[in-house]
Amino acid sequence: MFSLIIVGFIFLVFFDAWYLVSQQTAKIIERLGKFNCVSKAGFHFKLPVIDRIVTTQDLKINQLDVEIETKTKDNVFVRTQVSVQYFIMPNKIYESFYKLDDPTRQIRAYIFDVVRSEIPKMQLDEVFANKETVADAIKESLSDSMDDFGYSITTALVTDIDPDILVKESMNKINATARDKVAATNEADAAKIRVVKAAEADAESKRLTGEGYAQLRMAIAKGMEDSMASLKQAGLNSEAATNLILTTQYLETLEKMTSNGKTNTIMLPGGAGGVGDIRSQLLSALEATKQ
Repeated sequence: MFSLIIVGFIFLVFFDAWYLVSQQTAKIIERLGKFNCVSKAGFHFKLPVIDRIVTTQDLKINQLDVEIETKTKDNVFVRTQVSVQYFIMPNKIYESFYKLDDPTRQIRAYIFDVVRSEIPKMQLDEVFANKETVADAIKESLSDSMDDFGYSITTALVTDIDPDILVKESMNKINATARDKVAATNEADAAKIRVVKAAEADAESKRLTGEGYAQLRMAIAKGMEDSMASLKQAGLNSEAATNLILTTQYLETLEKMTSNGKTNTIMLPGGAGGVGDIRSQLLSALEATKQ
């Protein structure tokens, strides 16, 4: 029986004398209640019963998410989501355990302090535009404070800014109204441009039409003048030449009226007296042109 006790004691001492430390972790060893050493990854021995492992510290990067509600400079309450990534510095494992009881609570307190001192200085729009400024202030404050406790801050991010639902609806209405105003202004400018361009086109069309009519009248007058000269050279006097030209034009007009059914009909006096009236009117027009 005594032998079994001895064997059991030896067995217990043997297995209590060695231990393993996983990668990216560290174990703190105390000897008789006093700090002895920090064991990092690998196979280690300790004195049974006298030495004991008090804790295992995780050396990997950890993330802490904190949600804070605070008020902006323009009295809008916002919920701010902050994420902080941190790790225990390998050369300060002792400080991380013996100097700080609850690191996450400490980090959370510093985040609350920074956010509630920075955001109240800004308008709501400025908070959205200056998230990086708030994040930098958080990281700087935490780095200065947590370094003494063996913790290094790698990143601080403001991941979300969430105003009250009524505020968000109001902001959406303001943005929608602003866009409607821009759209209405653009539409009015486009309508104005269309009206101006149409007026300019109409004016240009009328100018060109007037010039066309003027050139047509000048061409007709020039043609009649040349015809009169040719007929006079042929031996006709002015009156006979005029009558011949008017009669010819009169017959050509009648021919054009009957050759196309879609042509608008112009009613002219059909008797010889009517032709004489036309002749008199044309002569008066020619005299006015010469003047």
